[in-house]
Formats: sequence, structure tokens, C-alpha cells
Amino acid sequence: MFNNPRKPKAEAACGYNFHHHKMSENENKRNLVPDPDFDWISDSKKVAKTAERERLEEIYGKTMSQIGNHEVIEGVVVAKTERDVVVNIGFKSDGIISVNEFRYNNDLKVGDKVEVYVENQEGSNGQLVLSHKKARLLKAWDRVNEAYETQEIVNGFVKSRTKGGLIVDVFGIDAFLPGSQIDVKPILDYDKFLNNVMEFKVVKINQEYKNVVVSHKALIEAELEQQKLEIMSKLEKGQVLEGTVKNITAYGVFIDLGGVDGLIHITDLSWGRVNDPREVVELNKQIKVVILDFDEGKKRIALGLKQLMPHPWDALDPDLKEGDVVKGKVVVVNDYGAFVEIAPGVEGLVHVSEMSWSQHLSKAQDFLKVGDEVEAKVLTLDREARKMSLGMKQLVPDPWANISERYAKGSKHEATVRNLTTFGIFVELEEGIEGLIHISDLSWSKKIKHPAEFTKVGEKIDVIVLDVDEENRRLSLGHKQLEENPWDVFETIFTVGSIQEGTIVSANDKGAVVALPYGVEGFCPTRHLKKEDGTNAKVDEKLSFKVIEFGKEAKKIILSISRIWEEAKENTERNEKAESEKAAKNTKRAIKQVNDTIERATLGDLDVLAQLKKDLEKEENNK
Repeated sequence: MFNNPRKPKAEAACGYNFHHHKMSENENKRNLVPDPDFDWISDSKKVAKTAERERLEEIYGKTMSQIGNHEVIEGVVVAKTERDVVVNIGFKSDGIISVNEFRYNNDLKVGDKVEVYVENQEGSNGQLVLSHKKARLLKAWDRVNEAYETQEIVNGFVKSRTKGGLIVDVFGIDAFLPGSQIDVKPILDYDKFLNNVMEFKVVKINQEYKNVVVSHKALIEAELEQQKLEIMSKLEKGQVLEGTVKNITAYGVFIDLGGVDGLIHITDLSWGRVNDPREVVELNKQIKVVILDFDEGKKRIALGLKQLMPHPWDALDPDLKEGDVVKGKVVVVNDYGAFVEIAPGVEGLVHVSEMSWSQHLSKAQDFLKVGDEVEAKVLTLDREARKMSLGMKQLVPDPWANISERYAKGSKHEATVRNLTTFGIFVELEEGIEGLIHISDLSWSKKIKHPAEFTKVGEKIDVIVLDVDEENRRLSLGHKQLEENPWDVFETIFTVGSIQEGTIVSANDKGAVVALPYGVEGFCPTRHLKKEDGTNAKVDEKLSFKVIEFGKEAKKIILSISRIWEEAKENTERNEKAESEKAAKNTKRAIKQVNDTIERATLGDLDVLAQLKKDLEKEENNK
């Protein structure tokens, strides 16, 4: 075997170490005697062959392995330098392979067995030509498929970067390592993995295109999974462990318990309200936690931090009782109320109805916001259930205490419109004092379909107190009562049968609304809208209307257009008939007088009277 890969050509060619047989000085002297059979005339490059030499070469040749070119065989590493690896395959000479072909194996050492491909038994320089890379390639595909089937862990050399990952030399094949499969955590710097040998699992093979995908993450996950199983098997509820804050989210904190993660929900970080977990814990810090629950199947572990601390309700002042006044900070506001923290972890609820004597508060956000410092009275206190209700309005006088004195019946006040409904208007006279103006008490004359036609929220309005209900805390108010009832006057103006000028302002199937003098409105039914020409009156027409009905209590005036011309026509016909009857009566009276005269007349007058009688009778018949 050669220990020096860079040996002289002739020495390497024969595979024999001349220095192994170093002669002594006396032996050198004895060998100085020339051989009488040596051919000194022969070419210096030729060596005379004797029978003995041929015999020795034949014996030496039988000791060499019988190999052929283009075979893959196993050899042994006999030497290694920074540039080359010398491999003995049992041939008459050793082969030299570039160390670059072993980049994937940084642990290669003398004595290791390697596969080599015999390219040539004797190269141009007489040296055995071998290739480890080609040997790997010839068997690589079978080995890769075998590794995929058996899930064998293989070594690979990270040789270069590519889009989305790295290229890895596995058995001489370029395999793809996706960036997501490098580690269980995201990797930003791929370059730090270059020129390193790593362990992988073959996770995907495309037989058609000879593509191979490997993963290093799969090995880490498998190892972590084993660690998790071991840790989970030792867990117990109530067990206190030490862990490291791994990740902080809006809903909780993940704790690394040494290979398995547990979650502290935000509600289990502190007995008090926590808006941001960073208020309680810090990333990468070690803390003690208690196991609240775990699910071996789903690998979930629920942890607690506050459970390691005394409950703040246990430390609450034992002298605190109902009726006491406390101070605190608003920590949560909902529609129905606000939670006030009076001590760390001790909260009381102020219901929206207990915030103010005002009755127009529909939600707590109208009155309080998170962070407000407030005073409140303890209304209820249950230490066992750890519940407390508070009231704020109890710290100011009740405005209904002397309501009958300040808002007596008939008294006039100014109020603010707070809400409009279909049946009336809710107004506030002062904080905590509200009343209702019914829609019928808004105006004496105008018919209002909805209070929005009359006023709007936020406006000031004058009112008069109609009734006080102290027990139910209700005030009945009126607005129209501030003026005299104009219907007392209207009764004398819009008398039944009177003719009034009016303008139609709106109409529907039932009839039309008519605007009359003095701001009052009347109603003309459809059957009374017909004009003398046979058409119905329309909106915006100004016409004469006859009052056919007046209701003071109901505040209604019924009008008619057709009644005017119909009655006029009836009167005309009645007058004509009366005149006709009068004329006929006069004619009869004249005939009677003629008859009486004829009886008394002389013979000479008879002819004249007879003719007059005929004329009268003819005139009467013509009628």
C-alpha cells in the first residue's frame, strides 16, 4: 500500500514499495559486481526478462483482484489529504479520488469502506482511475427509494441555494429541501446551512421526473413528539412546573415546558382584569405555572398562573359591608353596566339603572368609559359567591323626593326633548325627571300623525304638568294646554251650514284634508268632493265648502262641496215650482171670475166673455 498519494510514476505503476527493502552498506558493496548476463546495449527503457522474472510476475499477478473497467466495487480508504483520498480495492495499485467527492461525509477517515466506480485500470499516468461520485450515482436512485420506503434517516450535503429552499446532495442525487422543511421554526437566513452535512428524511419522490424532496424538520418533529409523549405521561393536574415564556398572543401565553407547550389563557394570568398579557409576563422569561388540565390525545395542556397566588377576595377588608362607599376604576363597560375594580382582582357591577337617576340612559357607554375613577355605594355583597353590586346614583339626592312640590299640577316648565315615539314625546325637565307629552296634547288645532312633524330630539319645549304619579315616577305633561282651547271660538265660527273658504292640502280614497281659516283643518269625504261640473276637486284647489258637521270634543269639522250646489239647485227648482203653482192658482181664480160675470152679463157681452174664457182655458192647458 502507498502512504503517499503523490509517489513517483514508475513506483506507482508497479505498486511495489522499493524503499521497503532498504539495503545495508555492505550489501550495496557486494551488489556492485556487474551481472555478466545483463544486456548493456539494450534501450534504457527496456528491461531484460529472464525466466525467473516472468515466474515472479505471474505469481504477483495472481495475488491481485480480478476487476474490470466500469464496475462498482468496495474499497478501503488507506490515506487522506486535504486534496485527495487514496482507496485500495485489492488491485496492483491504489486509486486516488478527489476529496470533493466526499464533501457529504466530513467524518471520512482511514479504514472506512467506500464504494468506487472503476473508470480505467490504468490511466495515462499508469494510475488506477476510480470515482466515488459515479459509484454513488449508479446506486443512488435505488438507495433513495429504499430510504423513502423504510423512512431511513440519511445524511446529505447542503451544496447550494435555490428558489424557496436548498439543494442537498443525497447519495449523489440533488434533492430539494424546502425552506419550510428546514426547521420547526421559520428560517430567515438560508446561507448558514450551506456546506454543512445534515440528517434528513426522504419525504417525497417523483419517479417520472426523478425529483426528490427531503426534510430536516420531520426529524425534529419526531424527536419533539417523543419528548411530548414522555412529558405528557408524567403530567398531573395541580402539578407545579417551571417553563419559559415562548410566545405571547392577545388571548394568552404559550409556555415551553421542556419539549411540550402549554397555554395560559389570559383569564388565568391574574385575578384582576388583564387587557394585554405583556402586562403580566415577559418573553423568554422563566415562570412557575400550575397544570389545570391536559388532553393526552390532542397534546393540549391548560396552565394557570393566578392559581399560584391567593385569591384577592380572601384578602378583602372584612369590615366592608353593604351601604359603605368605595372608590375604584372602571375596567369593563357593557351595555347593561360597568365593572369597577375596587381592589386588585375584586370587582363590583354598577348596573346601568344604578348609574344615574336619569331615565333616558339606555346603555352604560352613555355614562362611563374604561379608566374612569368613580365612587359608588355597596348595594349587595356576597363573599362566598365573590359578587358585589354597586350604585352611583345613591350618592346624590333623589330628584323624586319632593316632586309634588317642585312640579305641581298646572305648573309650567321648560323641558328638553329626549325621545320621539308614535304616541308622544319623552322630555327631561332635569336629570332624573322625565315626562311624557301625549301626541293628542301637542296641538289644539293641528292633527299630528307623528311627533317628528312637531319637534325633534334636543329641542327645548314648554310644557305644563297635567298629572304626577310619584309611585311609578311618571309625569304626564301637555303642550297645547299652555294656550286656551280655540275650539271654543271655532264653535262660533264654523257653525253647521256655514260656507267657508278652504284649500285642499291632501287627499286619499276616503276624502280630502282641507285647510280652513285660523289654522284649523277640516275633512271633506269623497262623496262630497264632486263639483257642479261633475268632476272631483283636487289638491291645491281653493273652493267654498259647507260645514255639515262640527265636533268640539272630537275636534273635527266635516265639509262638503257638493252640498252647496246641490242645495242651490234644489232651492231654484223649489222656487220655480212655487211660482208655477201661484200662476196656475191665479188663472183658476180668473176663470172663476169670468164664469161669474157671464152669468150676470147681457146677451151682447156673451160673445166677448166667451172668447176670453177660451183664451184663459187655453193658457191654463198650455201650462
